[in-house]
Amino acid sequence: MASLSPVTDEELTHRAQAGETEALGLLLARHEAAMRAVAISLLGYGPDAEDAVQDASLTALLRIGDVRDPASVGAWLQSVVRNTSRMRLRSVREMPGLDDLGCRYLLDRRSPHPERIIEQHAMRDWIWHAIEELAPQLRLVLMLRYFSCLSTYQEIAVACEVPVGTVRSRLNQAKGKMARLLLSADTQAHDDTSALAQESMAEAVATLQASKRGALPREISELWPRDSEIVGRLSRPGERTHPILVMRQTLEAGVLQEVRHVVASRDITIWEMDVTNPPEASNPCPPTLAWLMFRRDKKVRTLRVAFPNLE
Repeated sequence: MASLSPVTDEELTHRAQAGETEALGLLLARHEAAMRAVAISLLGYGPDAEDAVQDASLTALLRIGDVRDPASVGAWLQSVVRNTSRMRLRSVREMPGLDDLGCRYLLDRRSPHPERIIEQHAMRDWIWHAIEELAPQLRLVLMLRYFSCLSTYQEIAVACEVPVGTVRSRLNQAKGKMARLLLSADTQAHDDTSALAQESMAEAVATLQASKRGALPREISELWPRDSEIVGRLSRPGERTHPILVMRQTLEAGVLQEVRHVVASRDITIWEMDVTNPPEASNPCPPTLAWLMFRRDKKVRTLRVAFPNLE
């Protein structure tokens, strides 16, 4: 029996704009790798980039109706991440993603009651269901922040009798959990994305194992063709450097890597790694890093290695 063609971005966007949260969840899962790549390129690999992707996911929930060209929703999602990341870089005041890109957008509709605006939103049922899934402490700060007159960090801190830092931490946890709920909406619809991630995880493990042996099997060699290039901090200025050469040099220095997480799309893949340094290392690698791979015809054309707080 012939397999069904995957649903297009255009169709998923129209369904999301009609209030189908599962469609938006699949869009976010499909484009998560590209969104992460944008965040990492601006913020470095680490929690700031993760927060930016989470903020952008929730912003997409509130602003999916802004998309003018549904077939180009991937570019729109990347622009949301880019704006969120840039705000984090230049922010000197409170500016969580939902505040500036979400709730303020909704408040422009000039209703005196933010909760009524949310109630009119096509995805209001999902929003409140997700809030109910939060632990009571997280639910409280989120509801105060976005649905009450006690909306500043200081006011929430006084109301909850906790430090301002705790309010920030709980809000970040609450937004992260809501973003993960959105990304996991309708598990069956994510089968195509999950299959890509599983395939890429196998590629990552095979690549590391093959590089340790010093010989790449044919299927891994095809993943890293001759015109593959590593760019960024690990490249050699003025010349093209093949990723396999850097892998070998890293191993010779005694640095070992193990795959911890994979995010994959058809043209961008991110392998997140745990790093073990040799005991005698004078300039050790950070304990985690990420490989950002840009593909064409399933082959890696460009690799950038991102380090936490270094880019």
